[in-house]
Amino acid sequence: MALGFEFGSASEITRKWDEDVKIYLGGENNEELLQELDLVVEDLNGLMAEGEIEISITPDTLEANVYLFIGERSHFANIYPSATSDLEGNFGLFYTWFSNLTNTFTRTYVFIDTVRSEPLNQRHLLREELTQILGFGKDSPRFQDSIFQSRYSGVTTEYNRFDRAVIQMLYHPSVNPGLNSLSVETKLRDIVAEYI
Repeated sequence: MALGFEFGSASEITRKWDEDVKIYLGGENNEELLQELDLVVEDLNGLMAEGEIEISITPDTLEANVYLFIGERSHFANIYPSATSDLEGNFGLFYTWFSNLTNTFTRTYVFIDTVRSEPLNQRHLLREELTQILGFGKDSPRFQDSIFQSRYSGVTTEYNRFDRAVIQMLYHPSVNPGLNSLSVETKLRDIVAEYI
């Protein structure tokens, strides 16, 4: 699993949402990305274990726990000035907050650049960032066609078999937040054994 985050010094343990993810949209009205957002949300909801969390889009800022900004980096930086330096080399990124007590996420901001990236890359970034905010903060060089691929190609717009399995496993009811790599590996072996 992609435990931990690409930036910062947070420990490499499982973290996940324990409440529904409600996305509020900001920035430009990009029809193609809004259609892609619907597909990503549908795919993710289809991979979640029944009774776990549900992902939805909300028009209510007070209800939202995810702010998704689609647009120009300078506009995002006006809202979040502390993100300015991180935006220089990133066409998509997220900031997330979590409880140190429960290792569950509380809120997230996501940025997708529509000026410096092509439409196909934007679709990739949207899927990648929205997937990573679920608890997959690091990329991996392992699978070329994975949404988690660390060598950025910007062309993957669907989950491969590995991606789907990783998402399903993290949100399996028996995988708790706060597990280190050894503990989560043991738990995942038990889950796989259930299906063999």
